[in-house]
Amino acid sequence: MARNQKTRKKKMSKTRYFDYSMLAVLIFLICFGLVMLYSTSSYSALVTYGDSMHYFKRQLIFCVMGLIVIFVVAKFDYHIYIKWAKPLYIVSVFLMLLVKTPLGKEVNGAKRWIQLPFDQQFQPAEVAKIAIILFIPVLICKMGKEIKTLRGIGKILAWGAFSAACVLFLTDNLSTAIIVMGITCIMVFVVHPKTAPFIALFTAGMGVILIAVQIMGRVLVTSENFRMRRILVWLAPEDHAAEGGYQIMQALYAIGSGGFFGKGLGNSAQKMIIPEVQNDMILSIICEELGVFGAILVLVLFGMLLYRLLFIAQNAPDIYGSLIVTGIFAHIALQVILNVAVVINLIPTTGITLPFISYGGTSILFLTIEMGIALGVSRKIKFED
Repeated sequence: MARNQKTRKKKMSKTRYFDYSMLAVLIFLICFGLVMLYSTSSYSALVTYGDSMHYFKRQLIFCVMGLIVIFVVAKFDYHIYIKWAKPLYIVSVFLMLLVKTPLGKEVNGAKRWIQLPFDQQFQPAEVAKIAIILFIPVLICKMGKEIKTLRGIGKILAWGAFSAACVLFLTDNLSTAIIVMGITCIMVFVVHPKTAPFIALFTAGMGVILIAVQIMGRVLVTSENFRMRRILVWLAPEDHAAEGGYQIMQALYAIGSGGFFGKGLGNSAQKMIIPEVQNDMILSIICEELGVFGAILVLVLFGMLLYRLLFIAQNAPDIYGSLIVTGIFAHIALQVILNVAVVINLIPTTGITLPFISYGGTSILFLTIEMGIALGVSRKIKFED
Protein backbone atom coordinates (compact mmCIF):
# COMPACT_ATOMS: atom_id res chain seq x y z
CA MET A 1 0.00 0.00 0.00
CA ALA A 2 2.86 2.38 0.79
CA ARG A 3 4.34 1.54 -2.61
CA ASN A 4 1.04 2.47 -4.34
CA GLN A 5 0.94 5.79 -2.48
CA LYS A 6 4.49 6.58 -3.62
CA THR A 7 3.56 5.77 -7.23
CA ARG A 8 0.44 7.96 -6.99
CA LYS A 9 2.46 10.85 -5.55
CA LYS A 10 5.02 10.45 -8.33
CA LYS A 11 2.29 10.66 -10.97
CA MET A 12 0.69 13.67 -9.28
CA SER A 13 4.02 15.48 -9.15
CA LYS A 14 4.12 15.73 -12.96
CA THR A 15 2.26 18.70 -14.42
CA ARG A 16 1.04 18.75 -18.01
CA TYR A 17 1.98 21.86 -19.97
CA PHE A 18 0.28 24.02 -22.58
CA ASP A 19 2.07 27.02 -24.06
CA TYR A 20 -0.43 29.81 -23.40
CA SER A 21 2.38 32.34 -23.86
CA MET A 22 2.82 31.27 -27.47
CA LEU A 23 -0.94 31.35 -28.03
CA ALA A 24 -1.12 34.91 -26.63
CA VAL A 25 1.72 36.12 -28.88
CA LEU A 26 0.07 34.44 -31.86
CA ILE A 27 -3.33 36.06 -31.24
CA PHE A 28 -1.71 39.47 -30.77
CA LEU A 29 0.27 39.00 -34.01
CA ILE A 30 -2.87 38.05 -35.96
CA CYS A 31 -4.83 41.03 -34.56
CA PHE A 32 -1.96 43.39 -35.34
CA GLY A 33 -1.83 41.93 -38.86
CA LEU A 34 -5.55 42.56 -39.39
CA VAL A 35 -5.23 46.21 -38.29
CA MET A 36 -2.27 46.80 -40.59
CA LEU A 37 -3.91 44.93 -43.47
CA TYR A 38 -6.95 47.21 -43.30
CA SER A 39 -4.79 50.31 -43.08
CA THR A 40 -2.65 49.13 -46.00
CA SER A 41 -5.31 47.79 -48.35
CA SER A 42 -8.30 50.10 -47.77
CA TYR A 43 -7.44 52.45 -50.65
CA SER A 44 -6.74 49.77 -53.28
CA ALA A 45 -9.79 47.76 -52.14
CA LEU A 46 -12.00 50.84 -52.51
CA VAL A 47 -10.66 51.57 -55.99
CA THR A 48 -10.83 47.95 -57.19
CA TYR A 49 -13.93 46.59 -55.45
CA GLY A 50 -15.77 49.68 -54.20
CA ASP A 51 -15.39 48.40 -50.63
CA SER A 52 -12.50 49.58 -48.47
CA MET A 53 -12.91 46.52 -46.20
CA HIS A 54 -12.84 43.91 -48.99
CA TYR A 55 -9.42 42.44 -48.15
CA PHE A 56 -9.95 42.91 -44.42
CA LYS A 57 -13.25 40.98 -44.36
CA ARG A 58 -11.83 38.08 -46.37
CA GLN A 59 -8.74 37.91 -44.17
CA LEU A 60 -10.85 38.13 -41.00
CA ILE A 61 -12.87 35.07 -42.08
CA PHE A 62 -9.70 33.05 -42.60
CA CYS A 63 -8.20 34.27 -39.31
CA VAL A 64 -11.28 33.15 -37.37
CA MET A 65 -11.19 29.81 -39.18
CA GLY A 66 -7.47 29.60 -38.40
CA LEU A 67 -7.99 30.16 -34.66
CA ILE A 68 -10.58 27.37 -34.64
CA VAL A 69 -8.12 25.16 -36.53
CA ILE A 70 -5.43 25.86 -33.91
CA PHE A 71 -7.58 24.58 -31.05
CA VAL A 72 -8.76 21.53 -33.04
CA VAL A 73 -5.28 20.50 -34.26
CA ALA A 74 -3.77 21.09 -30.80
CA LYS A 75 -6.05 18.33 -29.43
CA PHE A 76 -4.43 15.64 -31.61
CA ASP A 77 -1.59 13.46 -30.40
CA TYR A 78 1.23 14.44 -32.75
CA HIS A 79 2.41 10.83 -33.01
CA ILE A 80 -0.45 10.09 -35.43
CA TYR A 81 1.43 12.17 -38.01
CA ILE A 82 4.06 9.43 -38.22
CA LYS A 83 1.54 7.22 -40.03
CA TRP A 84 0.23 9.95 -42.35
CA ALA A 85 3.43 11.90 -43.07
CA LYS A 86 4.49 9.96 -46.19
CA PRO A 87 0.97 9.87 -47.73
CA LEU A 88 0.77 13.65 -47.15
CA TYR A 89 4.13 14.07 -48.91
CA ILE A 90 2.79 12.13 -51.91
CA VAL A 91 -0.48 14.09 -51.88
CA SER A 92 1.47 17.37 -51.88
CA VAL A 93 3.32 16.31 -55.05
CA PHE A 94 0.03 15.24 -56.67
CA LEU A 95 -1.61 18.58 -55.83
CA MET A 96 1.32 20.43 -57.37
CA LEU A 97 0.90 18.33 -60.52
CA LEU A 98 -2.71 19.57 -60.73
CA VAL A 99 -1.40 23.11 -61.24
CA LYS A 100 -0.25 22.00 -64.71
CA THR A 101 -3.76 20.80 -65.57
CA PRO A 102 -6.78 22.95 -66.56
CA LEU A 103 -7.50 23.20 -62.81
CA GLY A 104 -4.46 25.45 -62.44
CA LYS A 105 -5.12 29.17 -62.15
CA GLU A 106 -2.82 31.99 -63.18
CA VAL A 107 -2.63 35.13 -61.04
CA ASN A 108 -0.43 38.12 -61.94
CA GLY A 109 1.44 36.08 -64.54
CA ALA A 110 2.23 33.18 -62.16
CA LYS A 111 0.42 29.83 -62.36
CA ARG A 112 0.69 28.57 -58.77
CA TRP A 113 -2.91 28.06 -57.68
CA ILE A 114 -5.71 25.52 -58.08
CA GLN A 115 -9.14 26.94 -58.82
CA LEU A 116 -11.78 26.09 -56.19
CA PRO A 117 -15.57 26.67 -56.11
CA PHE A 118 -17.04 30.05 -55.00
CA ASP A 119 -14.19 31.96 -56.66
CA GLN A 120 -11.63 30.63 -54.17
CA GLN A 121 -8.11 29.47 -54.95
CA PHE A 122 -5.64 27.18 -53.25
CA GLN A 123 -1.84 27.17 -53.34
CA PRO A 124 -0.57 23.55 -53.13
CA ALA A 125 2.99 24.66 -52.33
CA GLU A 126 1.70 25.42 -48.81
CA VAL A 127 0.90 21.71 -48.38
CA ALA A 128 4.47 20.87 -49.41
CA LYS A 129 5.81 22.90 -46.46
CA ILE A 130 3.74 20.99 -43.89
CA ALA A 131 4.48 17.68 -45.63
CA ILE A 132 8.23 18.31 -45.31
CA ILE A 133 7.88 19.44 -41.68
CA LEU A 134 6.09 16.18 -40.77
CA PHE A 135 7.86 13.71 -43.07
CA ILE A 136 11.56 14.59 -42.72
CA PRO A 137 11.49 13.95 -38.92
CA VAL A 138 10.01 10.48 -39.60
CA LEU A 139 12.90 9.68 -41.94
CA ILE A 140 15.47 10.99 -39.45
CA CYS A 141 13.97 8.96 -36.57
CA LYS A 142 13.90 5.76 -38.65
CA MET A 143 17.43 6.35 -39.88
CA GLY A 144 18.96 6.45 -36.39
CA LYS A 145 22.74 6.72 -36.33
CA GLU A 146 22.93 6.64 -40.15
CA ILE A 147 22.04 10.35 -40.14
CA LYS A 148 25.60 11.00 -38.92
CA THR A 149 26.99 9.60 -42.17
CA LEU A 150 27.31 11.32 -45.53
CA ARG A 151 25.02 8.72 -47.08
CA GLY A 152 22.33 9.34 -44.47
CA ILE A 153 22.48 13.11 -44.98
CA GLY A 154 22.26 12.56 -48.73
CA LYS A 155 19.08 10.49 -48.37
CA ILE A 156 17.34 13.13 -46.28
CA LEU A 157 18.41 15.97 -48.56
CA ALA A 158 17.22 13.99 -51.60
CA TRP A 159 13.65 13.84 -50.24
CA GLY A 160 13.74 17.56 -49.50
CA ALA A 161 15.30 18.38 -52.88
CA PHE A 162 12.62 16.38 -54.73
CA SER A 163 9.83 18.29 -52.99
CA ALA A 164 11.62 21.61 -53.61
CA ALA A 165 12.08 20.70 -57.29
CA CYS A 166 8.35 19.95 -57.59
CA VAL A 167 7.55 23.34 -56.05
CA LEU A 168 9.93 25.07 -58.47
CA PHE A 169 9.09 23.30 -61.72
CA LEU A 170 5.41 22.48 -61.18
CA THR A 171 4.29 25.71 -59.51
CA ASP A 172 7.12 27.98 -60.71
CA ASN A 173 7.71 29.20 -57.14
CA LEU A 174 11.42 29.63 -56.43
CA SER A 175 10.99 31.33 -53.05
CA THR A 176 8.86 28.51 -51.60
CA ALA A 177 11.28 25.95 -53.06
CA ILE A 178 14.10 27.68 -51.16
CA ILE A 179 12.06 27.52 -47.94
CA VAL A 180 11.24 23.81 -48.40
CA MET A 181 14.90 22.99 -48.96
CA GLY A 182 15.92 25.31 -46.12
CA ILE A 183 13.63 23.52 -43.65
CA THR A 184 15.20 20.20 -44.64
CA CYS A 185 18.75 21.50 -44.27
CA ILE A 186 18.05 23.06 -40.86
CA MET A 187 16.62 19.78 -39.53
CA VAL A 188 19.70 17.89 -40.72
CA PHE A 189 21.92 20.56 -39.13
CA VAL A 190 20.08 20.24 -35.79
CA VAL A 191 20.41 16.45 -35.53
CA HIS A 192 23.97 16.16 -36.85
CA PRO A 193 26.63 16.15 -34.09
CA LYS A 194 29.13 18.30 -36.04
CA THR A 195 28.51 21.95 -36.87
CA ALA A 196 31.81 23.06 -38.41
CA PRO A 197 31.26 21.39 -41.83
CA PHE A 198 27.83 23.03 -42.15
CA ILE A 199 29.18 26.47 -41.27
CA ALA A 200 32.04 26.06 -43.77
CA LEU A 201 29.63 24.87 -46.48
CA PHE A 202 27.23 27.77 -45.81
CA THR A 203 30.04 30.35 -45.89
CA ALA A 204 31.44 28.91 -49.13
CA GLY A 205 27.96 28.83 -50.66
CA MET A 206 27.27 32.47 -49.79
CA GLY A 207 30.62 33.47 -51.28
CA VAL A 208 29.86 31.64 -54.52
CA ILE A 209 26.38 33.25 -54.70
CA LEU A 210 27.76 36.77 -54.20
CA ILE A 211 30.43 36.26 -56.87
CA ALA A 212 27.88 34.75 -59.27
CA VAL A 213 25.48 37.66 -58.74
CA GLN A 214 28.17 40.21 -59.53
CA ILE A 215 29.16 38.33 -62.70
CA MET A 216 25.53 37.96 -63.82
CA GLY A 217 24.88 41.63 -63.14
CA ARG A 218 27.52 42.55 -65.71
CA VAL A 219 27.00 39.78 -68.27
CA LEU A 220 23.22 39.35 -68.39
CA VAL A 221 22.14 42.92 -69.04
CA THR A 222 20.31 41.83 -72.20
CA SER A 223 18.80 38.64 -70.71
CA GLU A 224 15.06 38.08 -71.22
CA ASN A 225 14.79 35.57 -68.34
CA PHE A 226 12.56 37.15 -65.69
CA ARG A 227 14.61 35.73 -62.79
CA MET A 228 17.80 37.19 -64.26
CA ARG A 229 15.99 40.49 -64.74
CA ARG A 230 15.08 40.42 -61.03
CA ILE A 231 18.79 40.27 -60.18
CA LEU A 232 19.46 43.28 -62.42
CA VAL A 233 16.56 45.18 -60.81
CA TRP A 234 17.90 44.31 -57.37
CA LEU A 235 21.41 45.56 -58.19
CA ALA A 236 20.18 48.84 -59.71
CA PRO A 237 16.44 49.41 -59.12
CA GLU A 238 16.59 53.07 -60.22
CA ASP A 239 17.93 52.00 -63.65
CA HIS A 240 15.13 49.47 -64.16
CA ALA A 241 12.13 51.29 -62.70
CA ALA A 242 9.98 50.39 -65.72
CA GLU A 243 10.96 46.71 -65.58
CA GLY A 244 10.21 45.81 -61.96
CA GLY A 245 12.25 48.27 -59.93
CA TYR A 246 9.29 50.57 -59.38
CA GLN A 247 7.78 48.50 -56.54
CA ILE A 248 10.97 48.18 -54.52
CA MET A 249 11.87 51.87 -55.05
CA GLN A 250 8.48 52.98 -53.73
CA ALA A 251 8.83 50.57 -50.79
CA LEU A 252 12.20 52.10 -49.91
CA TYR A 253 10.67 55.59 -50.14
CA ALA A 254 7.94 54.46 -47.72
CA ILE A 255 10.51 53.13 -45.24
CA GLY A 256 12.64 56.26 -45.48
CA SER A 257 9.74 58.68 -45.06
CA GLY A 258 8.42 57.01 -41.91
CA GLY A 259 11.18 58.14 -39.58
CA PHE A 260 11.29 56.57 -36.12
CA PHE A 261 7.63 56.86 -35.08
CA GLY A 262 6.02 57.09 -38.52
CA LYS A 263 3.33 59.27 -40.05
CA GLY A 264 0.53 57.69 -38.03
CA LEU A 265 -1.80 54.77 -38.62
CA GLY A 266 -3.67 55.19 -41.92
CA ASN A 267 -1.55 58.13 -43.12
CA SER A 268 0.60 56.29 -45.66
CA ALA A 269 0.95 57.87 -49.09
CA GLN A 270 2.91 55.03 -50.73
CA LYS A 271 0.10 52.49 -50.19
CA MET A 272 -1.73 54.31 -53.02
CA ILE A 273 1.23 53.73 -55.34
CA ILE A 274 2.89 50.39 -54.54
CA PRO A 275 1.32 47.52 -56.56
CA GLU A 276 -0.17 44.63 -54.51
CA VAL A 277 1.10 46.35 -51.35
CA GLN A 278 -1.05 44.17 -49.05
CA ASN A 279 0.99 41.10 -50.02
CA ASP A 280 4.77 40.91 -49.75
CA MET A 281 5.38 44.68 -49.31
CA ILE A 282 3.13 45.28 -46.29
CA LEU A 283 6.16 45.77 -44.02
CA SER A 284 7.13 48.90 -45.96
CA ILE A 285 3.75 50.50 -45.07
CA ILE A 286 4.17 49.45 -41.44
CA CYS A 287 7.49 51.31 -41.50
CA GLU A 288 5.88 54.37 -43.12
CA GLU A 289 2.91 54.56 -40.74
CA LEU A 290 4.51 53.33 -37.51
CA GLY A 291 8.14 54.06 -38.31
CA VAL A 292 11.19 52.13 -37.21
CA PHE A 293 9.39 51.62 -33.90
CA GLY A 294 6.64 49.68 -35.72
CA ALA A 295 9.20 47.52 -37.55
CA ILE A 296 10.95 46.77 -34.25
CA LEU A 297 7.58 45.85 -32.71
CA VAL A 298 6.89 43.39 -35.54
CA LEU A 299 10.33 41.81 -35.22
CA VAL A 300 9.99 41.55 -31.43
CA LEU A 301 6.65 39.75 -31.85
CA PHE A 302 8.19 37.28 -34.27
CA GLY A 303 11.17 36.89 -31.94
CA MET A 304 8.84 36.03 -29.06
CA LEU A 305 6.96 33.51 -31.23
CA LEU A 306 10.21 31.87 -32.33
CA TYR A 307 11.43 31.80 -28.73
CA ARG A 308 8.30 29.90 -27.65
CA LEU A 309 8.74 27.46 -30.53
CA LEU A 310 12.35 26.96 -29.48
CA PHE A 311 11.23 26.32 -25.91
CA ILE A 312 8.73 23.67 -27.05
CA ALA A 313 11.34 22.02 -29.31
CA GLN A 314 13.86 21.83 -26.45
CA ASN A 315 11.35 20.33 -23.99
CA ALA A 316 9.43 18.01 -26.34
CA PRO A 317 9.09 14.48 -24.91
CA ASP A 318 10.79 12.79 -27.89
CA ILE A 319 12.97 13.51 -30.92
CA TYR A 320 10.04 13.38 -33.36
CA GLY A 321 8.12 16.10 -31.54
CA SER A 322 11.27 18.17 -31.20
CA LEU A 323 12.03 17.94 -34.93
CA ILE A 324 8.47 18.82 -35.96
CA VAL A 325 8.62 22.05 -33.94
CA THR A 326 12.14 22.69 -35.25
CA GLY A 327 10.73 22.49 -38.78
CA ILE A 328 7.96 24.96 -37.90
CA PHE A 329 10.56 27.25 -36.30
CA ALA A 330 12.69 27.05 -39.47
CA HIS A 331 9.69 27.83 -41.70
CA ILE A 332 8.62 30.95 -39.78
CA ALA A 333 12.20 32.19 -39.35
CA LEU A 334 13.11 31.74 -43.02
CA GLN A 335 9.92 33.38 -44.25
CA VAL A 336 10.33 36.41 -41.98
CA ILE A 337 14.02 36.81 -42.85
CA LEU A 338 13.37 36.55 -46.61
CA ASN A 339 10.45 39.00 -46.51
CA VAL A 340 12.38 41.61 -44.51
CA ALA A 341 15.41 41.16 -46.78
CA VAL A 342 13.27 41.75 -49.89
CA VAL A 343 11.55 44.85 -48.48
CA ILE A 344 14.89 46.54 -47.66
CA ASN A 345 16.32 45.34 -51.04
CA LEU A 346 18.93 43.11 -49.44
CA ILE A 347 17.96 40.30 -51.85
CA PRO A 348 15.98 40.23 -55.14
CA THR A 349 12.17 40.20 -54.92
CA THR A 350 10.81 36.72 -54.22
CA GLY A 351 7.09 37.10 -53.54
CA ILE A 352 7.45 35.79 -49.98
CA THR A 353 4.74 37.12 -47.67
CA LEU A 354 5.12 38.19 -44.03
CA PRO A 355 3.54 35.42 -41.88
CA PHE A 356 0.20 36.27 -40.19
CA ILE A 357 0.34 39.87 -41.47
CA SER A 358 0.33 39.79 -45.29
CA TYR A 359 -2.92 39.12 -47.13
CA GLY A 360 -3.58 35.47 -48.07
CA GLY A 361 -6.20 33.00 -46.87
CA THR A 362 -4.32 29.80 -47.78
CA SER A 363 -1.18 31.07 -46.05
CA ILE A 364 -3.07 31.93 -42.83
CA LEU A 365 -4.83 28.55 -42.68
CA PHE A 366 -1.67 26.51 -43.14
CA LEU A 367 0.34 28.66 -40.75
CA THR A 368 -2.32 28.18 -38.08
CA ILE A 369 -2.26 24.42 -38.72
CA GLU A 370 1.48 24.51 -37.99
CA MET A 371 0.86 26.51 -34.81
CA GLY A 372 -1.77 23.96 -33.75
CA ILE A 373 0.72 21.15 -34.29
CA ALA A 374 3.32 22.99 -32.17
CA LEU A 375 0.77 23.54 -29.39
CA GLY A 376 -0.16 19.85 -29.66
CA VAL A 377 3.48 18.97 -28.97
CA SER A 378 3.51 21.39 -26.03
CA ARG A 379 0.54 19.53 -24.48
CA LYS A 380 2.72 16.43 -24.13
CA ILE A 381 5.44 18.24 -22.18
CA LYS A 382 5.54 17.29 -18.51
CA PHE A 383 7.36 19.13 -15.75
CA GLU A 384 8.19 17.92 -12.28
CA ASP A 385 6.43 19.93 -9.54
